Amino acid sequence: MHYRGVVRVYATTLSPDHDNPWQSRTPQSSTGSGVVIEGHRILTGAHVVADGTFIQVQRISTPDKVAARVVAICHDADLALLAVEDPDFFDEIEPATLGTMPHLRDQVAVAGFPIGGDEISITEGVVSRIDMARYSHSQRTLLAVTVDAAINPGNSGGPVYRGDKVVGIAFQKVENADNIGELVPIPLIRRFLEAVERGQSTEVPSLGIAIQDLENPTLRRHLGMLPGESGVRVAAVDFGGSAWGSLRPGDVVLAIDGLVIANNRTVRLPGAPGEDRPGLRTRFDVVLSTRHVGETIELLVRRGGERLEVWVTLKAHIDLVPRDIHDRRPSYFIFGGMVFQRLTRDYLTTWNQWSKNAPKEFLHLYYSGVRTPERQEVVVLTHILADGVNQGYDHLHDESVVRVNGVAPRTLAEFVEAVDAATDKVIIELSRGGLLVLDAGEARRADEVILPRYQIPRDRSADLASGASEGKVSKDSNT
Repeated sequence: MHYRGVVRVYATTLSPDHDNPWQSRTPQSSTGSGVVIEGHRILTGAHVVADGTFIQVQRISTPDKVAARVVAICHDADLALLAVEDPDFFDEIEPATLGTMPHLRDQVAVAGFPIGGDEISITEGVVSRIDMARYSHSQRTLLAVTVDAAINPGNSGGPVYRGDKVVGIAFQKVENADNIGELVPIPLIRRFLEAVERGQSTEVPSLGIAIQDLENPTLRRHLGMLPGESGVRVAAVDFGGSAWGSLRPGDVVLAIDGLVIANNRTVRLPGAPGEDRPGLRTRFDVVLSTRHVGETIELLVRRGGERLEVWVTLKAHIDLVPRDIHDRRPSYFIFGGMVFQRLTRDYLTTWNQWSKNAPKEFLHLYYSGVRTPERQEVVVLTHILADGVNQGYDHLHDESVVRVNGVAPRTLAEFVEAVDAATDKVIIELSRGGLLVLDAGEARRADEVILPRYQIPRDRSADLASGASEGKVSKDSNT
């Protein structure tokens, strides 16, 4: 019976409070599923164990739970590997075998432990779509397989079988649809396991570009494209991304890794060897689903009147406004009772119906912002902890920092360095015209009172403590 290797995963998680970044939310308990694979390892979903403080696993029809730990995780592709210290846990379990990419209309079975019972549940369906999809855990758009089998809370991380082989890991239900779920497909699973075996980064690389479709013939002629050429226009290049220094805004990417890019940003993948079926047509960046950070990939580019072969070294995905951060505490800095943070999607979600109600400036930066050498993070003033030192500034929260003492900070760390270095005044200009002026010494003395008053242990997150100027250390409210 090939379902014997399916396990239930119990996780206690402690997520940060991004509205009050110095503290955590109430611990939460949840369950998911997983499957035993070769090497006494358990493959599950990253979101099942993200921010986990205590993890246990349980075999089918066995009352006892065994402690487990995360040994590798890929938040991009929502995959994780668990190890169990008790070797007896794997007795009489045959590791699951990974299969190949399923085809449309293939019959599959989803195995796991959805809410509503303690025993394994098996639901069956067919593959209804294979395409790029947005992964809710990471907000990355990656290859996914859609099936018309039920995937409910508790199923996440569980295996999906075609015959007796695993062809995917269940990771999310399609919103506003009944009994339709999505799987992490075999190419991403194998890429993850390869990265773990090689000791490489598990992150899924990206090109780091914003693109424009070229379905308009007048636009194609304007760009100097020849009849029969197709591709996508580079609208922007993110500083620090894979394409930085290799591609330019206005370039037309005609092909990637030898695959011609259509004007609607898709490529046709080759069919499986020995099979008389057309290959999948989907977004051109699907080719990155099997690539690793550090590898190189070839692009065919039209730049004005030239066709160029451009080799790009792949790097991890990076945004001006990070999409979702897991297993890390948020960065923050408090000065004169004013709380400064990096703008992240996690902070945006502190608003109810955030995509409608968060500040429009922040939403624009989230959806359309581009990293540049001059601005690599967005520093925002999120709260003002009332005190005499910041009197009259209480209405100026939720604006981004433009300059501190006349200099535009590229990152939150640079902002902190500039404030730490100030010996006279600290003058902060905000995006909607607000101006904050504080006496540096007075503000620091005030923080020694403000932090204990609001039960805040330190004036900055641990990642910013090492960047403090000489003679300036993070204050603890107990000292």
